[in-house]
Amino acid sequence: MFKRICAILLSCILMFSLIACGGQSDDDTDVESNNSNVSKDKKDDADINAEGLPIVDEPITLTMMAPDVGQHEWEDMDFFDEMEERTNVKIEFQTVPSDSLDTKKNLVFASGDLPDIFFACQLTKQEEVNYGAQGLLTPLEDLIDEYAVNIKAVFEEDENIRRGVTTLDGHIYSIPYVSMYGREWYSSPMWYNGYWLEELGVSELPSTIDELYDLLVRFKNEDPNGNGEADEIPVSSFMELEDLEPHLLGAFGHHVADIEVVDDVVRYTPMEEGFKGYLEFMNRLWNEELLDHESFTQTQDQMKSKGSNNQIGLFMNWFSYFVTGEDEPTTKHPMFQPLTSEYNDTPMTNVGINYTSGTYAISSSNAHPEASIRWIDYLYGVEGGTLLQLGKEGVLWEYKDEDSKTKIRLDAPDGGDWEDYRGKVTPAYGIVAPGIDLPEIYLFEEEDTTFEDFVDKETEEKIKPYGSVPFPSVYFTVEETEEINQIRSDLDTYMKEMKAAFVTGERSLSEWDSYVETLKDLGAERLVEIYKEAYDRWKAN
Repeated sequence: MFKRICAILLSCILMFSLIACGGQSDDDTDVESNNSNVSKDKKDDADINAEGLPIVDEPITLTMMAPDVGQHEWEDMDFFDEMEERTNVKIEFQTVPSDSLDTKKNLVFASGDLPDIFFACQLTKQEEVNYGAQGLLTPLEDLIDEYAVNIKAVFEEDENIRRGVTTLDGHIYSIPYVSMYGREWYSSPMWYNGYWLEELGVSELPSTIDELYDLLVRFKNEDPNGNGEADEIPVSSFMELEDLEPHLLGAFGHHVADIEVVDDVVRYTPMEEGFKGYLEFMNRLWNEELLDHESFTQTQDQMKSKGSNNQIGLFMNWFSYFVTGEDEPTTKHPMFQPLTSEYNDTPMTNVGINYTSGTYAISSSNAHPEASIRWIDYLYGVEGGTLLQLGKEGVLWEYKDEDSKTKIRLDAPDGGDWEDYRGKVTPAYGIVAPGIDLPEIYLFEEEDTTFEDFVDKETEEKIKPYGSVPFPSVYFTVEETEEINQIRSDLDTYMKEMKAAFVTGERSLSEWDSYVETLKDLGAERLVEIYKEAYDRWKAN
């Protein structure tokens, strides 16, 4: 279960935002000039070993800014002690509480008193470009080519990752967290209540939107929870339908209720006919009390309370038993599969991006950029990745067979929770830390993998064949970013208000044409133009 726990933590941090944006200065000449001057002023006075460990023969010290989730002091973590021993690089920490990271980060850049390294500081694309253009961040592409064999291999294996971290001036200012093993970049699945399906004798899941409707009607009318009361809620939401949309919109030919690209066409979903069909369907569910009438107001915990009372038939969460209230993982509840409709005869669903940019950057004041890139590159191999995710051998794990990377889980030294103790030995806990997740890291042979195998099989069959990213991670110019923010300030608010009004019947869908005209007046068409320009640049990169 460990790798799934990691996936849950990561999904909570980065999953529900699939459209990333950033910017750049329109003065490319100044950008290049600033970066060139920084590079000339830097001197790495340590003798760097081009490969192998240690990185340097004579010890060096680097300062690091990082977020602290309060689990353990970073200077006392086994990870950094072990890294210093292996690499000869000592770290001096400038940690700040994670909830004040953005404020502290801005102050540091404004003051010019920079740490050598920004670790897990989640630099936004706009920050990368702005501070890179000002000469405060070191361009990394040449350092990667020469010194970072593991990161370079990641970029070569997945060209979209390199594209996604290369700014419009051609530089890479940060290294992303990357996952190569699992499904944590998939949207949290939807699940059917397996007990209800069994009670109703359902052996084949819906494959069309009409078949789903028919099943939800049965959920409402045929007392599948068997308590003799009409208390069944066929489908429920806790995110104003945004948790359901990645799954249901596919039947109508869309990924998200926002900007998306389908068949190489950039469009704004909320003014498309397929979105109107989706609203009509959801309004029908609302009117017939097939959709939970508290979907726009309740919290996740409130929805889970209904689930644990066996009142919900279809719901979204990372694992089904999080909602159904079982104490242990179960294979009883099948995963929702993408549907078709008159709007779309090809099943489709959306997935996230398997990397998070902005997790590691080198400042322009760093006197050892070569050693710094080699230090982080170590975490993108199996050996370094294992150290980052699990801590050093002998504390929480040990090898059963080092050749196959199969491990045995050890009890937490303090006798407490294993996962909580992991937060005491490694910084990769509660934050998105730079590095890579690989299958070899999580091979614990002694564990029962029945549930994991079930989820993997469901994902392989129902999500993977039909999933694609709604919109890639792109960079925008400064001017584009400003215009996007200006447009969205009113557009997003209006769209969400009208979506809720259409679903609940407060507004009639006979007003659709007027609604679309208002979207256009608020800049929806211009928004599409900006995103298309950025998408075309991304493709050409």
